[in-house]
Formats: sequence, C-alpha cells, structure tokens
Amino acid sequence: MTRLTVVIPAKNEAAALVELLPRVRSVLPDAEIIVVDDGSSDDTKGVCANAGVICLSSPYSMGNGAAIKRGARAASGEILAFMDGDGQHDPADVLRLLARLDQGFDMVVGARDWGSQAGVGRGLANTLYNWLATRMTGHVVEDLTSGFRVVRAARFREFLHLLPNGFSYPTTSTMAFFRSAYGVAYEPIKAAQRIGKSHIRPLKDGVRFLLIIFKIATLYSPLKLFAPVSFAFFALGCLNYLYTYLSYGRLTNGSTLMWSAAVIVFLIGLVSEQITALTYRRDG
Repeated sequence: MTRLTVVIPAKNEAAALVELLPRVRSVLPDAEIIVVDDGSSDDTKGVCANAGVICLSSPYSMGNGAAIKRGARAASGEILAFMDGDGQHDPADVLRLLARLDQGFDMVVGARDWGSQAGVGRGLANTLYNWLATRMTGHVVEDLTSGFRVVRAARFREFLHLLPNGFSYPTTSTMAFFRSAYGVAYEPIKAAQRIGKSHIRPLKDGVRFLLIIFKIATLYSPLKLFAPVSFAFFALGCLNYLYTYLSYGRLTNGSTLMWSAAVIVFLIGLVSEQITALTYRRDG
C-alpha cells in the first residue's frame, strides 16, 4: 500500500496547479497525487496530464467538501495529505506535518498565523470560530478552518458521511476527531497569497461554518449546547419572579413558563446525550 496520498481539490485552479504539482512531486516523489477537478471550465485536466498525476473530474461543481470525499475514497495511501490547489500551501510543510503524525497523532493540522489570514475580517471570524469550537469540544482548537492537514486514512473515512459538500469539511472533521478521542495536533505554517480569485463567500459561508459547529455539538456533546440554554431560561424565570414578587407580591405565568422551558430543554439535552453515546459506541 502507498504510504501517502496527496489530495488536492481544485476548481478552475489550472494557473496555480502548473506551479504547484511539480513542487509536490519534487518534495514527495513517492506519494500518490490526486487532483479532484470540481467541474472546472479551465485546462485543469490538461495540467494534471502533463504533470503525470491522477485527475478525478466531476461533470459539474459539487463543492469543496465533495471533492475531498471523492479524493479520500479513491486514495490508496494509508495517510492522506489535504492541501488547496490555489498555491497557498507549501508542499515542504507536509514533511513537518508528517513528522508530527509519526509521534502518535491521528491528525495534524497546519495552523495559520494572523499574517496568513486573508484580511482582518477573515482573521476575526476564524478567531471566533476557534473560540467556539474550543468551548464545544473541550480542547484547544488553533485553526478550525485550515484545509491543510494530514490524517490517517482509516480514521478520516469513519466521518465521510458527516462531511458537508461545501467549504466546511475542516470544521466537521476537526471536531469529529476531537469528540471521538482521536489525537489532533497543530503545526504552525505560513500560508501564501492565493493565485486567482477565492471561491469562499465570507458572509454566506461564515454562517454555514457556525451552523456546522452547532451541528457537531449536537452530534457529539448535546448537553454543552442545551445546558446553557436551560440555565438561561431558569435564570430569566427567577429574575422575573423576583421582579413580580417585589412589585405585585405574586408569581406570574411568565416565570412558570420559563422554568418549564428550562426543564424541557434540559431533558431534551439529556436524552440527546444518551442517544449520542449509543450511536457512537465503538465496541467492535
């Protein structure tokens, strides 16, 4: 079996691939290289043919996450390296990520510094995502949205059914690994300026990232989402009761409804936690 497969999702990235693919082959001569052409209208197929790498072409655009899934299924390597096709990632950094993986981790993510962020807005958004993911998972998440990572193929394929077809596959896979007790490490990297125009729409895809965070929270740790909501309803009920008691000397329906909501939300979270535990048992 090939030890390493490099999977590169690409949509109209022929200009960047012309330079990127020879560099990947030079740094990783024994690796299997798969470019997943996500319905490109440029000469991505021709560039791949000239570089002597595998090209999986889609008849139409299915999304970045879909390209990752197709590449992971087709890969023969026991270790997968994912990198963007826009020239931002340095193939030489794959060696550093692999060295960390050999220390016993199941996934190593290339963590970008502030200078590698595509603008202040994107940097602030990624900081928020990292903080939210850290709160949800209970582990420090240094770069939730980085698409540059190496993983053990068998571990990664366990979560293919969870990965969305859009741009948030890094979010889902990172949180899934953490919540399944698979070792995750971060290695600092510098991301270069991309070649060509970005396909990410900050507002629309930013909302999708947040929705994915809450989706994974409910899949792996529902009480971390439901318990604070339940407490908020309970606290509001108490505050409302204090106000109405001091003002009118009685208990109102508003406080009762808030306390009832607190109990219902907590019980839903408790049941969800038990269902999650049963769903993700791995007793063989």
